Amino acid sequence: MPSLLSLALHHEQDVVTARQRAGQIAALLGFDQSEQTRVATAVSEIVRNAFRYTGSGVVNYSVEGETIPQLFIITVSDRGRGIANLDKVLAGRYQSTTGMGIGLAGARRLMDGFHLESGTTGTTVVLKKLLPRRAPLADRTRLAQIARDLAARKPVGLVEEVQRQNQELLRALAELNRRQEELVRLNRELGDTNRGVVALYAELDEKAEHLRRADELKSRFLSNMTHEFRTPVNSILALTTLLEQGPQPEPELKYLRKAAEQLSELVNDLLDLAKVEAGKIEVHPAEFEVSNLFGALRGMLRPMLVNQSVTLVFDEPDGLPLMRTDEGKVSQILRNFISNALKYTERGHVRVSAQLDSAREEIVFAVADTGIGIAPEDQLRIFDEFSQLDNPMQRRFKGTGLGLPLSKRLTELLGGRLRVDSTPGVGSTFYAAIPVTYKPPLAADLPAQVWTLDGSRQPVLVIEDAFDAQLFYEKILKGSPFQTLAARNLREARQALSRFRPAAIILDIVLAGEDGWTFLGQLKHAPETQAIPVLVVSTIDDRAKGMLLGADVYAVKPVDRRWLVETLGRLTGIGPPRRVLLVDDQEATRYVLMQFLSTGHYAAIEAQTGEEGIQKAREEQPDVILLDLGLPDMNGREVLRRLKAEPATTQIPVVIVTSARLSRKEHAMLAGSVAAVVSKDSLTRELITGAIHQATTSLAPGRING
Repeated sequence: MPSLLSLALHHEQDVVTARQRAGQIAALLGFDQSEQTRVATAVSEIVRNAFRYTGSGVVNYSVEGETIPQLFIITVSDRGRGIANLDKVLAGRYQSTTGMGIGLAGARRLMDGFHLESGTTGTTVVLKKLLPRRAPLADRTRLAQIARDLAARKPVGLVEEVQRQNQELLRALAELNRRQEELVRLNRELGDTNRGVVALYAELDEKAEHLRRADELKSRFLSNMTHEFRTPVNSILALTTLLEQGPQPEPELKYLRKAAEQLSELVNDLLDLAKVEAGKIEVHPAEFEVSNLFGALRGMLRPMLVNQSVTLVFDEPDGLPLMRTDEGKVSQILRNFISNALKYTERGHVRVSAQLDSAREEIVFAVADTGIGIAPEDQLRIFDEFSQLDNPMQRRFKGTGLGLPLSKRLTELLGGRLRVDSTPGVGSTFYAAIPVTYKPPLAADLPAQVWTLDGSRQPVLVIEDAFDAQLFYEKILKGSPFQTLAARNLREARQALSRFRPAAIILDIVLAGEDGWTFLGQLKHAPETQAIPVLVVSTIDDRAKGMLLGADVYAVKPVDRRWLVETLGRLTGIGPPRRVLLVDDQEATRYVLMQFLSTGHYAAIEAQTGEEGIQKAREEQPDVILLDLGLPDMNGREVLRRLKAEPATTQIPVVIVTSARLSRKEHAMLAGSVAAVVSKDSLTRELITGAIHQATTSLAPGRING
């Protein structure tokens, strides 16, 4: 974006002008009065320092970024000799001989971003402030208009500027007094309510304990109900089927079987509904075609067509995309709709159709009938559990009253919506709009995050709302010196930062409904977090904005494992883990060695045979090889000979880990080719890690560990 204004510093009046221009531009960009004062004050401090110590300089005002949020950038540069005691100055501990020495530190706190470069050829300070989100986009046309407005304004004199600053100071003091009075009032109110809060917490704890016991009883009841109710009901159904197949079935058997079927349906619906409420039903998404779903439903529900005056019609679902959701639950929803429609339709048809709502990315399933219909005042009540409408046909076809409530819960579980249109005496249409692709619940709906720190590894806070991305980071950093600790949204990220200090932060800018840019600026502005390295990994390719807001590294997804580990090592000063190849045919031995190496400083690779070990040594290029001498396909000495003969593997140090008792002659033969020999009957963590350290620090070959 073009520069708005450039101002040279030659006279004391130029310092005043630089402050005025900063406030004017901030006002034109949409900042409120308090933010204008902060920007003008920060610029004034930096410009005054530049003029006081060098007598000259340049101030440049510009806007960075072509998308919201944008950055207001003020760059102040001079040709002086640089700033001595820079660390003390930035920390606010430096006492200047010409002032308090807090100008730089104060300006840093007033702005969202602060960058300083100082050397013997001069100093450059870059101040950054995020434009308000409610402000209109500052495109090139608007910036050109702002530049014309600035050119038309004449700088005011020193007296007028002092008067204006006094007015700003008076406004600030009045605001501070108002806030002080508000704080006193709030403290008094908090003091009054604290006692009530303590009593309320005690009551809530007691009720929570009652609810916990009730939930346990409910879970126990459901588990007993599954067995105790279903077993006798299934037995009754089986026995009635057997008796009906006899030579002279009694007419009462038909009524007995029908009652048992109703009881079985009630038990099944109750259990399904209770599982949905308890969150114990899992969604198993898989790809399927709607046409195949309709074919299965057609064959399944054809036996229910006992009334010849009613036809069941499935419209051909042409042009619909593949769905990726739980097919069984979609089928259960439609079965409930269709079975209800068939029950309460005396003549006419029941029509099943599906259409694509491309705007919402949903498939809208519809089951329309020409049945009794539902009165408007009852159209919400039918989704209440055990609800039955007063109608002669309802009394004739008694149901459980749970089918529609269960369908509503299942639809919501899949992320969809359910509604009904109905006219009494004309018919009803039930709609279930279900997303084409099932999306797991948002992070805000998930249980609270718990972080457990591993003392042997460095914590890395991964701020990422996508579950698969979190899994990716956890997998690729496994076996490295870094422990991934997940935050699924910015609220969890702030909670994590209040509980522990990560060695580094991996931040995704694109978070569901949240602004990662502003959070990045806050991280680098807050004194308690500004020193933590931030690695931005996002799908948005806007490196310039990320670096201006303070990111230490900016990368576009996807990222390579080796690059990520090396970058984290460089940012934190921790080297990558040593890669150890274990060549041993005994699974138990490999497991023990893996446990010895599970400190976060090693990454283990396994091979079961000599040939596999040689191949992985070529491909993986490990830092050290732990080699067993007794391998099933070839002798360990042959493996060692081939490793030393190949240019790609000859420099990789080898530690022999064997259960064989080696003679002095065998020790002598191995001494020139291996870094160490370790006996399996005396394996310890210290012995193995010591041998690896000896091998990877280029100690002279031939030093043998017993």
